[in-house]
Order: sequence, then structure tokens, then C-alpha cells
Amino acid sequence: MRKLWAPNWLSAKRHHANQTASRAANRLVGRHALMAWLAAALALSAGAAQAQLNVEISGVGASQFPVATANFQGEAQAPQNLTAIIRSDLARSGRFRNVDPGGATVAESANVDLGSWKSRGADAFVAGSVTPSGSGQYEVRFRLYDTVKGQSLGGLAFNVNQGQLRVTAHKIADYIYEKLLGERGVFATRLSYVSRVGNRYQLLISDSDGQNSQVALTSNEPIISPSWSPDGRRVAYVSFEAKKPVVYVHDLATGKRTLVSNQKGNNSAPSWSPDGQHLAVALSRDGNTQVYQVNADGSGVRRLTRSSAIDTEPQYSPDGKSIYFTSDRGGAPQVYRMPAGGEEAGGAQRVTFKGSYNVSPRISPDGKYLAYITRAGGFKLQLQDLTNGDVTSLTDTANDEAPSFAANGKYILYATRQGGRAVLAAVSTDGRTRQVLSLQSGDVREPSWGPFMQ
Repeated sequence: MRKLWAPNWLSAKRHHANQTASRAANRLVGRHALMAWLAAALALSAGAAQAQLNVEISGVGASQFPVATANFQGEAQAPQNLTAIIRSDLARSGRFRNVDPGGATVAESANVDLGSWKSRGADAFVAGSVTPSGSGQYEVRFRLYDTVKGQSLGGLAFNVNQGQLRVTAHKIADYIYEKLLGERGVFATRLSYVSRVGNRYQLLISDSDGQNSQVALTSNEPIISPSWSPDGRRVAYVSFEAKKPVVYVHDLATGKRTLVSNQKGNNSAPSWSPDGQHLAVALSRDGNTQVYQVNADGSGVRRLTRSSAIDTEPQYSPDGKSIYFTSDRGGAPQVYRMPAGGEEAGGAQRVTFKGSYNVSPRISPDGKYLAYITRAGGFKLQLQDLTNGDVTSLTDTANDEAPSFAANGKYILYATRQGGRAVLAAVSTDGRTRQVLSLQSGDVREPSWGPFMQ
């Protein structure tokens, strides 16, 4: 058994099966069984992991928008190549085709011959500049043009330090994406994931392309289930530093950690409410694992499910009115939905019906789709339309786990295996574009795609 959602599901199952034994025996058996399982499940290669993720792209959208991005004037004086980052972002999306600018360098203030760029096959053209402004600061400007209509689509100016150049390039790519496709881009969002080398686990935060990774936490014990706060400033996760699963909230700017749940038994599967005031968690403190709500500071623990089954992996709906969760109350794990106030406020309704084993629910930002993992010749990522119940299989792999929607709902990040190694992958919700993100040495798991930054 290798599934990393399983500590939530399987540890709950073990606890439930052994609840007739003594409390001390339960704690000892549950802890040792879970830790032994995790040691096997999370066994990763022993090499020294590289901090940055490598990205491989396959597949493209139904149609691609041709864009030419000229080299920004003056960017050779900056420590980052902004045009390379912009082109890479557009290519990764699967929605754009980069037209070779032929080495041209064009400032946003230049008098651009849009007809010549149209003749090269570009329907849009991007020009810009990077100008040092002293004390490690830079002024970045760009302008986007529609070559078909022969008009400007606007632009922006940024005054940033060198550490902000990468995210500035991502913001420019987001601007291009939105202006040309009519929906928000997610290049300036961030990812969280867990890597392990030997006995060292690290919770890492990176740009959406897997680059510019920063270590939020290093531990000799497993770290699982990272979950972003709605404002993108905090990450909740489960740590085994106390030799049992405990939920923390981590402030990324300060590094301060808040212990949110260290109840008796297992504390797992944190999920933020849309207002950032609460977390839904799975706790076994009263016997079998059930869904609870807790304030973000650890106060106000309140039970939400009251079944004789195992209820775990809670996820709030985007409007905050419902909670989706995994339960075996029907005999095998399926996805259910209940009011955010708990079952007593309106009961729970089963949501997944295709397949006999469905877990790890995640809801799209618009609330229209459910991503989950099904067991069918392996573990595969599925997408269900919540309006009509239609289900689409998005992957052809057999070890998928931990899905996470991008903030615009157009892509899903998940963990899987490739070539015998644990990697991260992303797939567009239409299934046409795929990315694989992997470390040169070492494995990565437990991905979570962050929100739009405020």
C-alpha cells in the first residue's frame, strides 16, 4: 500500500478496528503500525535532492494562441531573464505557442511594426524593458499588442527588488493569459509539496513552475497533507514530530507555527474554510475517526459527523456552505457532502456513485467539479461534473494521489509515480495538457496548489 491519502483513511480504519483494546495498546499499536506503514509508503531514493523541480510538458490544448515575446530591453543587466520565464509559462499552460522572435529586443515604448509580427505568424506581440533604478531595485515595463487588430491591449509597470523579478515575470504571463483568453492565469501562484531524502523530510514552497523553492520546515519525521489558507500566507499540515499525527498552521512570512490540533489519537487532513477562520480536520479522539471543526488558533473544537463509520478527508466547498468528505458508512469509501454546520444541520448525501472505492475529494474553485481518486486497476484521478454527475478519467497512470485544483480551476496538481519514482504532475481539466515535475534525485509527494495571491 503506497497511497499518501491513506494515513488519513487507513490510520482511521486501524483505530476503529482496535477500539475494543485498551487505550494504551491502541496508542502503541496504532502509532507503530502507522509509522511502519509510512516508512514503507514514503520510502524514497537516498540521493541528495535538488531543490528545483524539473518540468516535462506533453500534449497541447485543442488550439494554441501564437504569441511572440521579444527580449526585454536592458534585461541583461538583471539577475533574471524575464522573457525566458514568460515564454516558459505560456508554453506550460498548453494554451499558447511561442513564435520565435529571432533574437529581437524591443522596449515597450518602441514604435512596433505589428504587421511584420503578424506576418511571422504571431497573433499577439509582447515588448518590454528592465531598468535598474538603484539600491538593487528595478523598473519593469511591458506592453501587449493584438497584431490582428493592430492595437495595444495595455501593459503594466512594476518597481521591484531583484528577489521579486521572477514573480514579476509570472504576473506578466498572467496578464497575457487573461487578456488573450479571458480568464485568470495562475503563473504567479505557488505550490507546496513534501520531499524526502534519507530520513529528512522538507515542506517546500515554490513558484508554480517548481522553481525558486524555499524550505518552510525540515523534520526527521513525516510531513503530510499541506493545505493553503485562502490568503496564501499560511499552510496547515500534519507533522509526526510528536511520534503521532498533529496538525499545525505555519505562517510562511515569519516561520511561526501554531499547534492547532493535538487531540488524543490521530489528528489529520486539515482543510481551510473559505474565510480562513476555521479548519475542518479528521480526529479519532472520541473513538473512530470523525470530521471536526476547529478555529485557526486551535480553539473551539466541534464535532461535525456522528456516524459509526470512518469519516475523514474533509473539504469545504468554495462558498463555505458545505463540506465534502470520505466515508465508508456505505461499506466502502465514497465521497459525501453535508452542511458546513455538520450532519445535524441537514444530514449527509452521497456524491460519488461510479466505482466502488473513491477517496480524496477536492472541489474546483467555482464549485462545479469534484476531483477525486478512484481505485480501478490502480489509483486514478477522476473529474466529476457536480451538475450532471458525469465522470471523466484524466490520467492513464495507476498510482495517483492528493489532487489539488489550480486557483483558476483549469488545472489539477497531483502526485503519482513515473519510472519507479514519486513525482508531481499537473493535468488540464480537459485532459489535453500534462506536466510532470520531478526532482533530479529524490522523490516528492503531498502537493497543494496555492490560491491567487492577495
